[in-house]
Amino acid sequence: MDSFSPSTAPYISLATYRKSGVEVLTPVWVAELDGRYYVFSEAGAGKVKRIRNHPQVRIAACNYSGKVRHSGWLAGEASIVTDSALMGRVYEEFTAKYGWQIRLTNLLSKIAGRYDQRAMLEITLTDRP
Repeated sequence: MDSFSPSTAPYISLATYRKSGVEVLTPVWVAELDGRYYVFSEAGAGKVKRIRNHPQVRIAACNYSGKVRHSGWLAGEASIVTDSALMGRVYEEFTAKYGWQIRLTNLLSKIAGRYDQRAMLEITLTDRP
């Protein structure tokens, strides 16, 4: 299998783990900053709760619906970002990568009052692409 670069993949499948050890796959957008990878989600989402309990994750390239491509999996650890300055820099990277799509997503989230309800997740890979 070919390895992939999360920084160029349009979507990644983020594998998080329930307390029981069951893996849960979620397709997400990803941005890179300083060799770390970032995803955002609603703060109350399952993936955020699972990362609080079990920081180990795996990522692989996937399509928009979550179908994993034959890229291989990369292991890492995730944490929740609390630094607002870092979050601002990461959102700039999302804008550079996703352009109008992230702008529209952010606008709709702000209109719905959900923009400030997000959590930013930082992924540090233990495997290298």
